[in-house]
Amino acid sequence: MTDRFPARSRGVDQALAAAATEAPREADLAFDRLYRSSRDDVYAYAAGLLRDRAAAEEVTATAFERAYRKRSRFDPQRGNARGWLFGIARNAALDELRRRGRQAELGTDPIDPAAFAGPADAERSELRLMLAAALKQLEPRERELVSLKFFAGLSNREIAQATGTSESNAGTKLHRAVNKLREACDGAL
Repeated sequence: MTDRFPARSRGVDQALAAAATEAPREADLAFDRLYRSSRDDVYAYAAGLLRDRAAAEEVTATAFERAYRKRSRFDPQRGNARGWLFGIARNAALDELRRRGRQAELGTDPIDPAAFAGPADAERSELRLMLAAALKQLEPRERELVSLKFFAGLSNREIAQATGTSESNAGTKLHRAVNKLREACDGAL
C-alpha cells in the first residue's frame, strides 16, 4: 500500500523523534517541579474559594496553563514562584466567579479537603462545624487569607505576592483574621 502523504508523515515522525531525544531545558524542569510541589495546594485553594470540585479542577488547570505560558515573565526578584503561581490561581478563580455571573466575591468558607477523607469521629465533626460557623463570621478577604495560609500552605510573603499587598500588611490582616476565628471558636465552647 502506498502512503498518500509520505512527506508529511516523515516530517511528523522526525519532529516527534527529535522532541523525544532533546533534553528538557532548565526552565521546563523548574516548571515541572513547581507543578508537582504546588498542584494539590492550588486545587485546595481553588476548592475553598469556589466550593465546587469540578470548577476547582478547571481553575487549577487554567492557572497552570497561564503560568506555563507566562513563565518567561516570572521575575524572582519580585518574589518566589509559588507566590507568583497563587496570584495567577487567584485571578483564575475570580474569573470563574465572574463567569458564573456572580459578583467577584469569595465563597462563604473554605473547604477542608481532609473532611472528605472518611468518616470523622463526633468530636472532630463538632470542631469542624464550629470552625465553619466561625469562618462565616469573617469578611470575604479575611477568609481568602485564611484559605491561602492554612489550605494552600503559603507563607506570608507568598500571600502578599498573590494578593498584591505588602508582606507586613498580609501578616497583620492574617493575624487579625486568626484572632477573630479564635474568639468565635472560644465563644462557641
